[in-house]
Amino acid sequence: MKKNIGNSLALYPTPLVVVGAMVNGKPNWLLVGHLGIMGHDHVMVSLAAAHYTNQGIKESKKLSINIVDEEMLEKADRSGCVSGSKEDKSTLFDYVMDDSGVPMITHAPVTMVCSVEDIYETKGFENFICTIDATYADESVLNETEKIDYHVLKPVLFEMPTYEYLKTGDVIGKCMSFGKEKKA
Repeated sequence: MKKNIGNSLALYPTPLVVVGAMVNGKPNWLLVGHLGIMGHDHVMVSLAAAHYTNQGIKESKKLSINIVDEEMLEKADRSGCVSGSKEDKSTLFDYVMDDSGVPMITHAPVTMVCSVEDIYETKGFENFICTIDATYADESVLNETEKIDYHVLKPVLFEMPTYEYLKTGDVIGKCMSFGKEKKA
């Protein structure tokens, strides 16, 4: 029998990312574990309304989503430990600027540059509805068809109830293969 545990969010783990945005003329970085897919070319980034990064995103209507791997985890974690309003985080990562003026972490294996289409507010949160303008991937994480190879790219996963970082696991099968009717 299942037990009702309230309105607990049970969709974790999710890939851990660092969001980059220009704030007051400098790159600012923020560790983010609340994001979601909204179709093939849209994502949602949910940030507590009080975050310093939000003001830059609202001004420029642009942000980067940098996927965190184990190599960059220590700095990524640091980006979530302190506010950009109290500490200059512009030098935390080596970065380059996208053609549209969005800071991207050089060592992130994958970065999506996004334009904000809308902001949906919920209690204490600003949810940025974004179009993916461009995705930059290190060649080392691409397969022979130029798609991201998640056997190579091992994004760190974030699990909310315990606030733990997890490794990606083993492949258990191909999507849409378990339910197919077997032919005699």
